[in-house]
Amino acid sequence: QVQLVESGGGLVQAGGSLRLSCAASGRTFSSYAMGWFRQAPGKEREFVSTINWIGTRTRYADSVKGRFTISRDNAKNTVYLQMNSLKPEDTAVYYCAASTSATWTRVDYWGQGTQVTVSS
Repeated sequence: QVQLVESGGGLVQAGGSLRLSCAASGRTFSSYAMGWFRQAPGKEREFVSTINWIGTRTRYADSVKGRFTISRDNAKNTVYLQMNSLKPEDTAVYYCAASTSATWTRVDYWGQGTQVTVSS
């Protein structure tokens, strides 16, 4: 069993930055691919970024490429999402996720989400 707890969300002006953190419980954190997803009001949850178990492979949605950076620290059981040049359309609840599938055919665990609001 893995529990994921996100933090770092908040209100920021357009062009600003935030860093989200996701702390995971359990000894098997390094066994999981980790990712960030987001859900805006009235929209479906969407993929933002993923990172493989060792941190050598990352993927990004086109909408955040070049602005967001995902990273992980397996010694701290934590995954991060550095978000720069934020836009109002980045406003959403951001969810941390863990998967044992390298191709993300399933999500094994979700966090509770953290709100990010970008004002124009």
